[in-house]
Amino acid sequence: MSDKPESAPVPPVRLADYRPADYLIDAVRLDISLDPIATRVVSRLTLRPNPAGTAGAPLVLDGGDLRPLRALLDNEALDLAEVATPESLTIANPPARPFTLEVETLLDPSANTRLEGLYRSGSAFCTQCEAEGFRRITYYLDRPDVMSVFTVRLEADKAEAPVLLSNGNPVEQGDLPNDRHFAVWHDPFPKPSYLFALVGGDLGAIEDEYETMSGRKVKLAIHTQKGKEHRAHYAMESLIHAMRWDEFVYGREYDLDVFNIVAVPDFNMGAMENKGLNIFNDKYILAIQETATDGDYAGIEAVVAHEYFHNWTGNRITCRDWFQLCLKEGLTVYRDQEFSADQRSRAVGRIGNVRSLRAGQFPEDAGPLAHNVRPETYHEINNFYTATVYEKGAEIIRMLRALIGHEAYHAGMALYFQRFDGKAATVEDFISCFAESSGRDLAQFFLWYRQAGTPRLKARGTYDAKTKTFALDLSQETPPTPGQLEKKPLVMPIRLGLIGQDGKEIPLVPADPADAGEAQAGVFELAGKERRIVFRNIPSRPAPSLLRRFSTPAILDLDLSEDDLLLLMAHDTDPFNRWQAAQSFATRLMIRSTSLIRSSELPDFDPAFAEALGAAIEAGEADPAFAAQMATLPSESDIARDIGSDVDPDAIFLARRALREGIGRALGARLLAAYERLTSDAPFSPDASSAGRRALRNACLDLYAAGAPEDGAEIAMHQFQLGANMTDQAAALSTLCAHATRQRESALDSFFRSHAEEPLIVDKWFSLQAMIPEPETLARVKRLTHHHAFSLTNPNRARALISAFANGNPTGFNAADGAGYRFIAETALNLDAVNPQVAARLLAAFRSWRNLEAGRRQLAREALESVAAHAKLSPDLRDIVARALA
Repeated sequence: MSDKPESAPVPPVRLADYRPADYLIDAVRLDISLDPIATRVVSRLTLRPNPAGTAGAPLVLDGGDLRPLRALLDNEALDLAEVATPESLTIANPPARPFTLEVETLLDPSANTRLEGLYRSGSAFCTQCEAEGFRRITYYLDRPDVMSVFTVRLEADKAEAPVLLSNGNPVEQGDLPNDRHFAVWHDPFPKPSYLFALVGGDLGAIEDEYETMSGRKVKLAIHTQKGKEHRAHYAMESLIHAMRWDEFVYGREYDLDVFNIVAVPDFNMGAMENKGLNIFNDKYILAIQETATDGDYAGIEAVVAHEYFHNWTGNRITCRDWFQLCLKEGLTVYRDQEFSADQRSRAVGRIGNVRSLRAGQFPEDAGPLAHNVRPETYHEINNFYTATVYEKGAEIIRMLRALIGHEAYHAGMALYFQRFDGKAATVEDFISCFAESSGRDLAQFFLWYRQAGTPRLKARGTYDAKTKTFALDLSQETPPTPGQLEKKPLVMPIRLGLIGQDGKEIPLVPADPADAGEAQAGVFELAGKERRIVFRNIPSRPAPSLLRRFSTPAILDLDLSEDDLLLLMAHDTDPFNRWQAAQSFATRLMIRSTSLIRSSELPDFDPAFAEALGAAIEAGEADPAFAAQMATLPSESDIARDIGSDVDPDAIFLARRALREGIGRALGARLLAAYERLTSDAPFSPDASSAGRRALRNACLDLYAAGAPEDGAEIAMHQFQLGANMTDQAAALSTLCAHATRQRESALDSFFRSHAEEPLIVDKWFSLQAMIPEPETLARVKRLTHHHAFSLTNPNRARALISAFANGNPTGFNAADGAGYRFIAETALNLDAVNPQVAARLLAAFRSWRNLEAGRRQLAREALESVAAHAKLSPDLRDIVARALA
């Protein structure tokens, strides 16, 4: 073990301090002899001084708790006591010419509970090297701008690991004495060490073949635990669709002879894009109708595409340093969102994108963990795999495309691929390509990468009946965030339309001819702090429809009346804003009710909104996936975010429950009729249309049960018992869990007994219980931590129970006595000794603690301080708690 205590202060890493590596590694030869407790790794590096580095500098290779056995410089043995520690290997005076360094290390994969570097997942060997896991395998310049050609020889017991995989193309394989065998893999494309991967195990596989647009044949394989191969067919279909889409939309062709995916049950992330060998959390690969919900199918499609798209946006072109993480992640999220929109419903996809952004990224921007999309400093890079980098990073690409147009965007992407292929690039490099393709100065646009915080867009409309003009006054402001008190105006693309009182779209005719081009495109730019746009030929006061398709990731303050919202709900030609109007109306009602409840008054209810919602659901049966979104009210977290400060989670819960009950009672017969119309005996299909029908049907049941709990529970129990597919079964169980019905416990017991041997379904069972909105749920969660099926060392299981409680049960986590805070703080400490990454992500549930009412705010602070007071914390957890309390 390392002599350095994990709690030792870690100096910050700063973007301003970036310097090129002093040495380059042209080639890497790895010989890895796999063993569960004594894996031997021999690395042979071909190095040379970097002309851009510091001449004569010492060579310092990164290590991570390593046990070195020997080291040779140009075949001459080095004294390990002089050059090596578990955390680094230093050669004070390396040759000023090309040289070789050979190092042997000994690893214990079975003891690696961090799941970084080389570890065991079940009986298989597996790696995870992003961001800094490769240094836990061997000493290396473990930074993304050092790109090398890797050749890997794997050796293992033939019975234990008949399958041996690494990056690139297979070169050689054969048998060895003592029932062992080997395989050699060569990746011809230089890559950073974080993209290295190996897998060894007794795995099953499905195979296919893809012909690229140039006629090359690529062998495809998805490897799983034996017996689960048949569950990978949907993932294979998704992979082929993604390969074809990337060729058609971006002209990007796959470049190796083989493409392998491996699904493992123990993984810190969703998946990893290692070159030619993607490693996945098995929840994003395995799916059949009896085990996977429609949401699981959609997630598989998106994540498979995301990791494949990284082949060009992340692998062929990688990041110069980890501050540029959004360069690969934000861009690739945008690409996978567009892929999913083309495969399914564009409007529903956009709503899903925005729901995720508002649920995860907006609170991050509004709390102590706020940071730039391209950060300027960090203590622990693992803590910057955040919604800001991913989701907000994707929104920046979407805005860029809206501002410069389709043709200039794709021309800029083509230039980026051409100019930086095989290189480690920066965000500045990326944006320069679009400045060139569009002829625009994008310096101000770059502020989206440099400024943290969610901007607030204020819009006020004034109608002049005499002149038949409508003036729209826009202004923007971004609130202060940690370390950034002053904010500059951002460039905002604002898609807008005007809806007349007759429900028809009014043509945009600006009074200023200079605005004609923007009007024609329907996209106006706000680049300064304020702007006024005047439209003429407006017959009557319109309802403005702003931020169509959510064209800017901002909080919109728009002075719409409730009549305006009803008009937009029914007639807006932009589907996103029809949905947004319903969300805004519901939010307004619930915030009003929250204030009434805190004053011990009855909550508010508006029958006009219920009627409009019922009409939208019925009219939407032609597009059921969209109608299901209309029927889903804003979450408690959405309401808390819009209230902003002095948040009382109990009052929000009661307000939301009251509105759902009111809607359920007002629309009961209509909801039940829609539920019955949508019931079908057709064979299960995961296609978007079928999934949409199930989504609307289950949304109707959920609302109906809110107004009629007993009757709703009977219907839900009947649906649960039929068990035609996991989507309907899990939805019915979710409805039962939302109410203290007599059927709930028997349904939960039945669900577990039926699926006890299915880990991914057991995860659902844990999560459903963790999110039961009752005071007794914390005691239930604590009991479940002792359940024989629970394991804190498995990230999926920990997320399913503990994170589901912290992030999916606002009243439980925010219990007025602070018990929820104490439980999560204690669990994060326990997890920290096992898996620091998972522990740190769990503690991030406190990201909005400063917005709570005073009593809870103090209790949350005390829980965080109890974590900070521990002498031995991982850098991951110490970083989160320090920033949360700063």
